[in-house]
Amino acid sequence: MEQDKNFPLNKGIAVIMGLFHIGAVLALFFTTPNRILLGFTVWAIVSSVGIGVCYHRLLTHRGYETYKWLEYLMATIAALGQQSLAIIWVALHRIHHKFTEQPGKDPHTPRDGRWWSHMDWILHPNPEFQNSVFLNKWVPDLIRQPFYRKRYIQWLPTVVLATLCLIFGGVPAVLWGVTLPVVVGWHQTWLVNSATHIWGKRRFDTPDDSRNLWWVGLLAWGEGWHNNHHYDPVRARHGIVWYEFDVNWYFIKTLQFFGLVWKVKD
Repeated sequence: MEQDKNFPLNKGIAVIMGLFHIGAVLALFFTTPNRILLGFTVWAIVSSVGIGVCYHRLLTHRGYETYKWLEYLMATIAALGQQSLAIIWVALHRIHHKFTEQPGKDPHTPRDGRWWSHMDWILHPNPEFQNSVFLNKWVPDLIRQPFYRKRYIQWLPTVVLATLCLIFGGVPAVLWGVTLPVVVGWHQTWLVNSATHIWGKRRFDTPDDSRNLWWVGLLAWGEGWHNNHHYDPVRARHGIVWYEFDVNWYFIKTLQFFGLVWKVKD
């Protein structure tokens, strides 16, 4: 798989991303304590439980095992983040680990450009990422499950949430409950792709540029201890010393305490 930075701009993606960013900015003009609480709650649950705990540490790296009903519930929550279908998200992240920092192969290495690694790679997507042959190669464990092949999972949860926000809080609630959490979640995830491969400290001498960046670690619920993660990708724990705050790990351990997950790789 070769990544080509000359792929044309996907105008549909650009428009959607633009509208969400506009909505996120507009939300700030309708600020109230209750709306701030709504936005924070949605962002925290979706970006931590959905993206970090489910998409990343479970589906991509299989850092623990859980019941299918809980896996699908967390994946549905992750869909609210509007970060593509689980099968595509996971496939791209597995490629990132297979070809880390290899220009033309790693989908979002800063060696192809800092802006490219942050979000430009999404605006100029490789059409191969949607190819069934590609997905069967990188996510055979997910593609054979009907749940992950249902494309409506990508948008239906967001439509339901937006409808509820509209009914109970009007347009301002939609801005705070949907658009702002999505945009913050996007940049949070993209900072792991870009910033933690540029700045920070390296505990382990990995053959890549991964770094532990404390402020991304805090912002991304523990995902910013990226050098630790690249040293041992299947490990469900990213913050390995006491001062590396890893909320996603604490959540996994809580689920383990209640018998909801097992075979946790720590």
